[in-house]
Amino acid sequence: MQTRTEKDTIGEIQVPADRFWGAQTQRSLENFKIGQEKIPLEVVYAFVHLKKAAAIVNGSLKGLEKEKVEAITVAADQILEGQHDDHFPLVVWQTGSGTQSNMNVNEVIAYIANQWLKENGHDDVKVHPNDDVNRSQSSNDTFPTAMHVATVVYVENHLLPAVHTFKQTLLEKEKAFEHVIKIGRTHLQDATPLTFGQEISGWRRMLEKCETMIEQSTEHVRELAIGGTAVGTGLNAPPEFAEQVSAQLSKQTGATFKASQNHFHSLTSHDELVHLHSALKALAADAFKIANDIRLLASGPRCGIGEVIIPANEPGSSIMPGKVNPTQSEALTMVATQIFGNDAAVGFAASQGHFQLNVFKPVIIYNVLQSMRLLADGLHSFNDKCLIGLEPDEEKMTQYLNESLMLVTALNPHIGYENAAKIAKKAHTERTTLKEAAISTGLLTEKEFDAAVRPEEMIHPK
Repeated sequence: MQTRTEKDTIGEIQVPADRFWGAQTQRSLENFKIGQEKIPLEVVYAFVHLKKAAAIVNGSLKGLEKEKVEAITVAADQILEGQHDDHFPLVVWQTGSGTQSNMNVNEVIAYIANQWLKENGHDDVKVHPNDDVNRSQSSNDTFPTAMHVATVVYVENHLLPAVHTFKQTLLEKEKAFEHVIKIGRTHLQDATPLTFGQEISGWRRMLEKCETMIEQSTEHVRELAIGGTAVGTGLNAPPEFAEQVSAQLSKQTGATFKASQNHFHSLTSHDELVHLHSALKALAADAFKIANDIRLLASGPRCGIGEVIIPANEPGSSIMPGKVNPTQSEALTMVATQIFGNDAAVGFAASQGHFQLNVFKPVIIYNVLQSMRLLADGLHSFNDKCLIGLEPDEEKMTQYLNESLMLVTALNPHIGYENAAKIAKKAHTERTTLKEAAISTGLLTEKEFDAAVRPEEMIHPK
């Protein structure tokens, strides 16, 4: 392997000749050979947006030469187009401030910028990763800024659209099956009737509530740490830097950002991401519930509940021919369990803000982004491969409805709770219908029973 010599304040080090990074990135690769979890590209791209915005602002506030501003902008745009993804190799398990990832971005941008300057006849101009790309910044304020930018962009571009699509499918199913009456179940036991549309409406409302909670919690993540530099004082950054970079980032990404109200807070605390991840956990819990309901309702199909029919996407068994399994439910519930674990990691890591800096930043953003990615992908998969094709077995629903002893609840206003209970117990013990048990007790005539026990009148307040 051919190498070139790069140096930093520690000394010289050999870097692969075809790689754009510098000494600090190489040291990180050699010092942190831990795991396979890489810093997500969403964080890299957020960093690159930040470096581009900082260069533009530094060009107006702090005298960064226009050739350097242009070179950094060109380099950033190339990276954001996906041309250089292989040059960001660092793992999550590095310094807790993310310093090596900040320098990885600085070094790669500087390398590309210098190539561009040379190609365009500016041999006398050289972009330095620290002095130019990192001007007016510190890893301590850039990494949390990149965390927030990556999070907001992902929420808006991927997670919320997935939630919206899932919600709309549920709304369509709710309307389509509003006429299908079935038996309800509480405690896994028969309960009073409802429509299948009403049951689905509960699922739909879960998605609406989670959508609102995610939107509300994301508002706090729009505040950016940039401008705080090392400890929150803003040393080496112009006073206007935070506001102008936040505005420039808003322009570049299409998302809304603003400067932190208190940089001492934004460097050492990640409560905004804890809050957001709690909303992700709520969504995961609801997704778990919906997926479980559907797999239980689809159980059987002959020896379980079998009230709904799910798409047969693949053979369900290597030995049992014709078996269909609720694989999308299983996948989505596994996603949910991962989010529950991630929430514990995010909460604990966020509690470790010692003095002026939290040094668990990489693991926090890795888990937040993984949770959002899994939820977005999981919801899309479940929606497309299960929910859209889900249909009720109306014959089975009607059968269970007519066989249920809990229709006796309609008799409470007519003969009282205790007498109604006698009828239900008699029917269950003697394996007869409610009507037969009611008539044999002498408490009701057939006509009175038929007038009182009408499932279509039991699905709304009365």
